[in-house]
Amino acid sequence: VYALISLSFGGAIGLMFLMLGCALPIYNQYWPLFVLFFYVLSPIPYCIARRLVDDTDAMSNACKELAIFLTTGIVVSAFGLPIVFARAHLIEWGACALVLTGNTVIFATILGFFLVFGSNDDFSWQQW
Repeated sequence: VYALISLSFGGAIGLMFLMLGCALPIYNQYWPLFVLFFYVLSPIPYCIARRLVDDTDAMSNACKELAIFLTTGIVVSAFGLPIVFARAHLIEWGACALVLTGNTVIFATILGFFLVFGSNDDFSWQQW
């Protein structure tokens, strides 16, 4: 229960930083909201790989490694997009810093979710 509460608190804090980077009157640009697509896309490859691959094999699995590679690419893209927007003068650098802070918190929350609920026990997210 405490893990779920702390994960939801982390998600709310990360989204708050993202919204501050968009909605503060000195920034007032909503281009950084495109990182929401990366938040949704980032767990998908790993979830698919966990469904397809059994964890009984002690050796490395190519499907799981491809999923981790794709997830890493999505996460790096989420950090790169605000920097590209700031370099192109679509957003201010302060908004970029707020979005990058929000990215760090959100991706740490997603990682925490997989660490807490990712084991193969009786109650896990894999049942859904």
